[in-house]
Amino acid sequence: MGGVTGRPLICVNAEGEMWHNIKWFVCPRANRTRGSAAMQPTKEQSLWMYENMVVSRRFEEAIEKVYLEGKTPAFNMANEPIPGEMHLSNGQEPVAVGVCAHLDADDIVTATHRPHHQAIAKGVDLKKMAAEIFGKSTGLSGGRGGHMHLIDPAVNFSCSGIIGESCGPACGAALSRKLQNKPGVAVAFLGEGAANQGAFHEALNLAGVWKLPVVFVIEDNSWGISVPKSEATAVARNDVRAAGYGMPGHYIPGNDPHAIFDVAGQAIERARKGEGPTLIEIETYRLAGHFMGDAEQYRPEGEKDALFAKDPIPKMRDRLISDGHAVKDLDALEKRAEARVAEAITFARDSAYAPQTDALTAVFV
Repeated sequence: MGGVTGRPLICVNAEGEMWHNIKWFVCPRANRTRGSAAMQPTKEQSLWMYENMVVSRRFEEAIEKVYLEGKTPAFNMANEPIPGEMHLSNGQEPVAVGVCAHLDADDIVTATHRPHHQAIAKGVDLKKMAAEIFGKSTGLSGGRGGHMHLIDPAVNFSCSGIIGESCGPACGAALSRKLQNKPGVAVAFLGEGAANQGAFHEALNLAGVWKLPVVFVIEDNSWGISVPKSEATAVARNDVRAAGYGMPGHYIPGNDPHAIFDVAGQAIERARKGEGPTLIEIETYRLAGHFMGDAEQYRPEGEKDALFAKDPIPKMRDRLISDGHAVKDLDALEKRAEARVAEAITFARDSAYAPQTDALTAVFV
């Protein structure tokens, strides 16, 4: 079964099981009819997107529960079992799956400080990611990086807590692929606030000058910490900035995974053909605060209730049912997602911390 790329569309892991850890299977590529106006996901791709949305949501719900252990009644983010800041991506899952459905192991993703949904959609090992968040030795970086500095070379994924940091490394990866004539497209995820950073504009200029195979994806959740976009950005939509750097710009309203799949698929296909970069801004929703412990007093009254009424996961489930997917199959998919998350959390809890002597390893001196 193949789309225009001739790649497999059904995701099967090494054990022959469908829809499990994406690290072990071929990501579904777009199925686009030649000459058609839009890319439409196959039934298998739609299920892949939905399952990864559910895994991301259940994973973050589990992390949220564990994170609050030891931090009440007086909130202290330094307390274990997960110390430090925690940024959840609940509500932003459509962005990750709509884009990453078109990527495979050769493609590079650089992400943000709110990275879990992107990491899961790109295929980062869920158990190792959970262990990294817990600071355990079995984590992706032996527990050194924590949740804002996840890296999994096996699937070409990395992220950073520095605002706008994703743009430069994505350009570097894309330039490397181009100079070496190797396959692979780079995707840089960033928030709408990061589009005001100098690094964003420098990266777009270089990508435009060199016609790099890179796609910049802005997740517009309307809030830069506690500052509304309207008070921090001179333009209402960042896609208009693309014209200044010689690339197409697209805006996708409604947090719709199918619309994201379409636009992102065409941008990635364009990059694969050597036609250069694309800028996409996507309207999405941050259902949680900027970080765990955020009182969110800056939000207008009623905003969160309105956002929860537009929760993309039940909306995606309803669409799948209307498209003919059986309720029992979706129920089974959701149970499978919950089992994966439970297994990852158990793995992280049961893993050991690295010995103190490891604090002096993997350090530049």
